[in-house]
Amino acid sequence: MASLQAGTVILTILVTVLITIQANSVHKEDISEVRYEPNWASIDSRPLPSWYDEAKLGIFIHWGVFSVPSFGSEWFWERWQGTDPKQKEAKYAEYMKNNYRPDWTYADFAQDFTAEFYDANAWAELFADAGAKYIVFVSKHHEGFCNWPTNVSFNWNSQMVGPKRDIVGELAQAIRSKTDLHFGVYHSLFEWFNPIYLKDAANNFTTQEFVLTKTLPELYELVNTYKPDIVWSDGSAGPDTYWNATNFIAWLYNDSPVKDTVVTNDRWGSNGIVCHHGGFLTCSDRYNPGTLQHRKWENAMTIDKQSWGFRREAVLDNFLTMEDIIETFVETVSCGGNMLINVGPTKYGMITPIYEERLRGLGQWLKVNGEAIYSSKPWSHQNDTITPRVWYTKNEGSVYATIFSWPNGTTNNLALGATVPSSSTTVTLLGYQGQFTWNKRASGGMTVNVPAIPVNQMPCQWGWVFKLTGITN
Repeated sequence: MASLQAGTVILTILVTVLITIQANSVHKEDISEVRYEPNWASIDSRPLPSWYDEAKLGIFIHWGVFSVPSFGSEWFWERWQGTDPKQKEAKYAEYMKNNYRPDWTYADFAQDFTAEFYDANAWAELFADAGAKYIVFVSKHHEGFCNWPTNVSFNWNSQMVGPKRDIVGELAQAIRSKTDLHFGVYHSLFEWFNPIYLKDAANNFTTQEFVLTKTLPELYELVNTYKPDIVWSDGSAGPDTYWNATNFIAWLYNDSPVKDTVVTNDRWGSNGIVCHHGGFLTCSDRYNPGTLQHRKWENAMTIDKQSWGFRREAVLDNFLTMEDIIETFVETVSCGGNMLINVGPTKYGMITPIYEERLRGLGQWLKVNGEAIYSSKPWSHQNDTITPRVWYTKNEGSVYATIFSWPNGTTNNLALGATVPSSSTTVTLLGYQGQFTWNKRASGGMTVNVPAIPVNQMPCQWGWVFKLTGITN
């Protein structure tokens, strides 16, 4: 009996010790956990999740009711019937006059947003083959049409009219089951013709009925339902205080189901927020400063030079060439940015061949040259000091010089003024066997001796990457 009592006492002591250790451990975790306050100073102090900087390339997808008229741009409704004379364009009214009955409304287009060929798995395969590491899908543009079965837009969403499908949900599932890409959503804060928003705007944004009944419920719904790793906000007409932006982002960073992985952009208010506050900076559409920036940024750009949505009237010259895209990409990464390249699917759910060709071409280039891009960091120089169209990145001790004009002339030499070689420096061309010889330049830098390479042995058609080791600067 005494032995049993002693054993019970020892067991009680052990359990007490374990409970105490566990409690102390939880207490320490609570103390060390960072909580972000609903103000920009605190929100801006949050470290950017590392996956985003390492990713470098994302795919933007603009798809909605505007894909039905597929004329002009995704701003079709505003350009046709907007109240701002600066936004309206005569060609939209003329297009409607020539092709639709006089009483046709924008809402009538929704029935023809059919999406019958929409295959989220095929999209996911294409985006992965393009070398992208994340996507940003337009869940709702300024027209207000929601591409998911939302509880706060019951008759203007993809489940109730048009496709009769959860477009966002299908793509989220495909991306996560078929690829290792991060899934993100774009969401427009405002809506051009929503009477509740227009009432708040008429009140100089001193009332918040639209925010409290529409915008915020949608954002919380998207995050809780689809758990996106990117919340890409847009349409910030009105101050950040009107949108309750800092309160939402604080919840996103502190308590949301994606609090450890999510990133946000800077479009959360029209009062000096853009290009100053948020997780990463977008500043303006097609933002490409050409110089190193003090904070992480993103170049959201289009393959179609004129539109984010699909346009039936587009001609070949309206699209960026592969060389345009690759040079824009390398320049963006060299200056510390990510590139978010946009495609606009058709109303029936196809990504047309020209978009597919550009994306797969970019993916082929990355299969050869990805080590100069993924997880790279800006180097001390972004472009070369003497040879134009040369952009630098660095990765794990190596410097990468991407050139867009192949050396020509009798010597085929590549002069690099920014790189200072050492006795251990080696030079190789990604995708090509063997090392190249080099010489120090008397005026500084180095000259790479580039041999004549048969065209069928060239590693790629545009954007050739030289890997340099042992660079001292």
